[in-house]
Amino acid sequence: MGPGRQTGLLGGLWAAYAAQSVIGGLTWGGLATVLRDRGLPLDQIGLVSLLMLPWALKFLWSPFVERARVPRGRPVRTAAVTMIGGAVAVAGLAMAGLLPLQPLLPVLAALLVVAFATATVDIAVDGHAVGALEGRALGWGNAAQVGGAYVGAAIGGGLFVVMVARWGWTAGTLSMAALVAVLLAAFALAARGGPSAPAGAPLPSLGRTWSRPEIRRGLILTAGFVVAQKASQQMLGPYLIDLGLSLETVGLLGGASSIGLGLAGAILGGALVRVYGIGATMRIALALQALMLVIIALSAAGVAVPRPVVVGAAMLASSAVTAIGFTALYAQFMAWADPAQGGVDFTVFQCLDATISMALGVLVGLGAEYRGYDTVFGIAAAAALAMALILPTARNRPARPAA
Repeated sequence: MGPGRQTGLLGGLWAAYAAQSVIGGLTWGGLATVLRDRGLPLDQIGLVSLLMLPWALKFLWSPFVERARVPRGRPVRTAAVTMIGGAVAVAGLAMAGLLPLQPLLPVLAALLVVAFATATVDIAVDGHAVGALEGRALGWGNAAQVGGAYVGAAIGGGLFVVMVARWGWTAGTLSMAALVAVLLAAFALAARGGPSAPAGAPLPSLGRTWSRPEIRRGLILTAGFVVAQKASQQMLGPYLIDLGLSLETVGLLGGASSIGLGLAGAILGGALVRVYGIGATMRIALALQALMLVIIALSAAGVAVPRPVVVGAAMLASSAVTAIGFTALYAQFMAWADPAQGGVDFTVFQCLDATISMALGVLVGLGAEYRGYDTVFGIAAAAALAMALILPTARNRPARPAA
């Protein structure tokens, strides 16, 4: 691959992963903060987690997306699949912006359509990256995946909140829809063309995934890690609102921490994996998460913790520490995945992550509403510490040639 084509490919991947994370940041973080600022109760805010449903189920249609994207004996169709899914996502996001926030269910219904379309696009983008990147370019591709995700999350979870605070729900959401359209179009332009798949190539299959014992063991480890790392994530923004911070301040802090702390955490996580291995890096992240959550839980329980300390702990827990942990976890996903159908195998792990995150959001919203923030953050801290102590040794075999 020539330098010019590689640059275009990587630029397209940055755009695609940023676009997906703009939507994810908006629905997972930004929307919850906006709803709390509008006075909605925490148990209703917890329903936002149901928007993770498509990300929990996308493994069901991942083989079919890959078969449509790379038909055997014919040119790849990454650009077409991306543009179709992207058009649905942008239209749904625009529809959500034109609806009032109360009642909440119509907005959630529109955003659920957006989530289904975005999850489908994600399958195609991941498949394109796996097929197009090679050799030393793999490292740059992983940087695009992680870096683009944090940039998009900063926009959707931070800048979006600021725009809503200043200009209102409709203007903020329509602006995000326009940005997503531009980013996905940039990826589609970069993803045009490519070699045809061999006519006799095996079809991607979930059966091949389920048949491997290391995948089944990996799913158990993944479930425990995700519960420990994400148990209280969705309540951090609402807690800062209830602590007295303005909506705009929370948005600015969220955006700055996603770009600064998130990228730093991803880079640090990659370095720790190289030096200490995947398992040790996961334990470090869990221990740090437990420490940050203890600080927040003490504040929620009425202990006089300085507000800047609480805010700093929340920013570190939601960005840097999470980035360290999930950099290691995703490295483990690649070690488990079969390179012959890495997109399908990787999607299975991502779906489990999304399923648990969705359930946690609902449960944590109910817990915070009826038992208090201190109980939620305290239990989450205990879960992170327990997982750090019992985490089994993770394999550190690279799935691809080292960059």
